[in-house]
Amino acid sequence: MSTKRKTPDAPRAIKAGDPVRREPRAEKTDEAAVPEFAALDAAAEGRVEYRKVRVPAHRYTPLRKAWPQIVTPLVEQLKLQVRFNPRSRCVELRSAPTTPDAGAVQKGADFVAAFALGFEVADALALLRLEDLFVDSFEVKDVKILRGDHLSRAVGRIAGADGKTRHAIENATRTRVVVAGTHVHVLGSAQNIKVARDAICDLIIGAPPGKVYNRMRTVAKRLHSRL
Repeated sequence: MSTKRKTPDAPRAIKAGDPVRREPRAEKTDEAAVPEFAALDAAAEGRVEYRKVRVPAHRYTPLRKAWPQIVTPLVEQLKLQVRFNPRSRCVELRSAPTTPDAGAVQKGADFVAAFALGFEVADALALLRLEDLFVDSFEVKDVKILRGDHLSRAVGRIAGADGKTRHAIENATRTRVVVAGTHVHVLGSAQNIKVARDAICDLIIGAPPGKVYNRMRTVAKRLHSRL
């Protein structure tokens, strides 16, 4: 007795007007079944966080003079182990069993890096006290390609006579600005850094300082009124 095999049906072409077949949705899981995980703690897990910050040659003498002011908040406030390695010319930071926060090492590294860029110790300490501050760095050539005397004049427009332009930008935007060669470093909150960076870029391009001041003060006043 012979049996015939059933051949699979060919897929039917979908035409306009055919009813749409919806797949059944998965049932929502109970909220009590969702696991909750506690925050990670490096000290509790026994991990050692390590950071290394390189110090430029022209910042060795300021680092030596301000070393007690740098080490004190790192050791007493963040409970870190700090040392300066003369071979690698780096400041090395390491977490200790008494370090309360897993992100303390990164905070300390940002503080030391800000000082290495040229900021004063009092200004760099704000990175340890406030959470919404960071450092933004860029180069004059990133805004406009300049060479020779044109580059020197652009840097001079940022600083101004006796640093008056730089101080005016700092006071209007509540930031701190460091001009190191052709590099510009700005310390502050994200919104204030944007206002200061726009003003500095306008000066680099060659806008008149008077228009830059008026525009910067208007934007900064509007920003501070919102806050």
